[in-house]
Amino acid sequence: MKERSKSSSVSNLPLILDIDDFKGEFSFDALFGNLVNELLPSFQEEEADSADGHGIGGTDVLPNGHVRAPSDATKFAQGLSAPLFPEVDALLSLFKDSCKELVDLRKQIDGRLYNLKEEVSTQDAKHRKTLTELEKGVDGLFDSFARLDSRISSVGQTAAKIGDHLQSADAQRETASQTIELIKYLMEFNSSPGDLMELSPLFSDDSRVAEAASIAQKLRSFAEEDIARAVPSVVGSATASRGLEVAVANLQEYCNELENRLLARFDAASQRRELSTMSECAKILSQFNRGTSAMQHYVATRPMFIDVEVMNSDTRLVLGNQGSQASPSNVARGLSSLYKEITDTVRKEAATIMAVFPSPNDVMSILVQRVLEQRVTALLDKLLVKPSLVNPPPMEEGGLLLYLRMLAVAYEKTQELARDLRAVGCGDSDVEGLTESLFSAHKDEYPEHEQASLGQLYQAKLEELRAESQKVSESSGTIGRSKGASVASSYQQISVAVVTEFVRWNEEAISRCTLFSSQVSQYITDGLERARDSLTEAAGLRERFVLGTSVSRRVAAAAASAAEAAAAAGESSFRSFMVAVQRCGSSVAIVQQYFANSISRLLLPVDGAHAASCEEMATAMSTAEGAAYKGLQQCIETVMAEVERLLSAEQKATDYRSPDDGMAPDHRPTNACTRVVAYLSRVLEAAFTALEGLNKQAFLTELGNRLHKGLLNHWQKFTFNPSGGLRLKRDITEYGEFVRSFNAPSVDEKFELLGILANVFIVAPESLSTLFEGTPSIRKDAQRFIQLREDYKSAKLASRLSSLWSSSS
Repeated sequence: MKERSKSSSVSNLPLILDIDDFKGEFSFDALFGNLVNELLPSFQEEEADSADGHGIGGTDVLPNGHVRAPSDATKFAQGLSAPLFPEVDALLSLFKDSCKELVDLRKQIDGRLYNLKEEVSTQDAKHRKTLTELEKGVDGLFDSFARLDSRISSVGQTAAKIGDHLQSADAQRETASQTIELIKYLMEFNSSPGDLMELSPLFSDDSRVAEAASIAQKLRSFAEEDIARAVPSVVGSATASRGLEVAVANLQEYCNELENRLLARFDAASQRRELSTMSECAKILSQFNRGTSAMQHYVATRPMFIDVEVMNSDTRLVLGNQGSQASPSNVARGLSSLYKEITDTVRKEAATIMAVFPSPNDVMSILVQRVLEQRVTALLDKLLVKPSLVNPPPMEEGGLLLYLRMLAVAYEKTQELARDLRAVGCGDSDVEGLTESLFSAHKDEYPEHEQASLGQLYQAKLEELRAESQKVSESSGTIGRSKGASVASSYQQISVAVVTEFVRWNEEAISRCTLFSSQVSQYITDGLERARDSLTEAAGLRERFVLGTSVSRRVAAAAASAAEAAAAAGESSFRSFMVAVQRCGSSVAIVQQYFANSISRLLLPVDGAHAASCEEMATAMSTAEGAAYKGLQQCIETVMAEVERLLSAEQKATDYRSPDDGMAPDHRPTNACTRVVAYLSRVLEAAFTALEGLNKQAFLTELGNRLHKGLLNHWQKFTFNPSGGLRLKRDITEYGEFVRSFNAPSVDEKFELLGILANVFIVAPESLSTLFEGTPSIRKDAQRFIQLREDYKSAKLASRLSSLWSSSS
């Protein structure tokens, strides 16, 4: 509010109020004070004075803040001197002017408010119009994005298929390039027989031996296969594959020369203990007959197999000096020392083998087998000379009992050696079975020798008693009554001692019988349990490398590599267990055939002993059957785990949902199916060989049922279009042809129904209701499969088929 000029008359000047006075923190008291301050300055001063002084001008201020009014006499005196409120006229004029200006200001503000409302209404209409246009634009944008996403998906699928074709074409191109290169090399070997001088530098360059060996093996394999194919079709033709026959001969000569050269280099490196060079040569030699020659050559050149002094030292350690009679106790000590030295030597060789050979288990198997068949067998042949039952050795030389005691000592100590070698490592070799085979000739006739030994001891004791009785008779002359009684008493005492000795002989015989017979059941059960342990270890490897989805590419690659190693371990353990089952079956058959006869040959006067032995053997066989059953279940788990891994790694979404890009459909089995069938064919060879009869049928039936269930669960993860349904049907045909080798009718029927089930992806929607009229048993699976159709929602198949499902339920 603008102030008035103090020199002007208050009533003549207009009051000017400003709108800004009412903005911000507005105070009515402040506004009113500003209006009257110019007109009432003296009143303000008097009011201030009256507030500061007490009783000034005859006015008293009371304690509660009120002013005591002056008396009537005082008022009358003051009224005579001046007007009571002289500014009242000016204030009235001021208030009237202020009201007029306030009314004018209100009208201005109302006008401005009206204009603002009109403007806001106009802007709001424009805003709403803009929002409507934006919503339409966003909807169009979303539609464009949806079309773009669909197009990108289609292009991506097409690109993936094109990529597969390109990858296949690149592989074919690479194969063609390699084939051209191989043909060029083959033509070099196709020169005159024995002419290896005109070969490419590759085949004479020592720095490229590995490449040369690989190419030579490929050429040899190709030429031999070509000749094998040509022979049946051109019978009697002298010109058939003549050039390739020359090439095969030259390649054979070159491979032999290269193999000998590598073996010589391997031997030289072995003398210098250059493990890196040995490893390089062994890796290259593994291409020649899987490296068998290199492994056998290495084992054969070990000093313990070629040094004659080692053989002589073994004999002296166990049998003592030549011409002396060895006792069982000395033989036991000698065998313990010798077998410890053999175990230490094998352990040292194992360290070298692990560092050198790409397949160390195979080399360890050959080494352990060579140790048992050569070094141990040579010693046992000298130690255990089977005596003749017709002309047994005399008791003065130990008789049959000495042989039996030597046999028991040698058998027990050699079993300990087998356990030690198993701990060191013997590959897939059945070291316990090999050990048993070393004594098979002795154990076959063991009951006869044990029986003959007891008879020989009995006869020797009888002759001793007769000789003593004859000496007593000759020294006493005519026997009187008193002396006869004395002799009879003495004979009775001797008889008790003899019976005690008889009991001791039988106890010793029974202990040997227990040693030989108990090993049968222990060997069978332990072999199966060891094979089961390897299956358990393989399962642990699989579980260790199961990862989630949120992992880096490097971690995923490492896990995939580890999973491959776990799969190889599982396959190896599967084969090992099947070999153990096969050996177990053979051993059980032998035991069942000969056990009763072998027991009956022993000199056991108590009938209950035979029954107890039969019961114990039956218990052992039952234990072995339980271990075999559990192991076969583990084998099925191992196989199915690898099948699931292959399906997860190899199956692609585009396998069963091929884009409609105009390209011809692929009628081959999917890569996942091919890999699975190849794996099953490879791994089940051991099962077909090891299992027989009902055991084989039960195992393959269970595996077939598990495979059927696993495939159903696997296919639930995919979406199918008609071309994908055809591809699925091709896979089912491939699986069905394989499981037909199981000779399990129930499994064959399940896979035949799967082929019918795959039709749900091929037929038109309107034909689905009539598809299962002849096979109502698969409607439940069909209901799940139909939901995997690409057009399940767009064709509204759920409502179309609701009556079919309700009638089937």
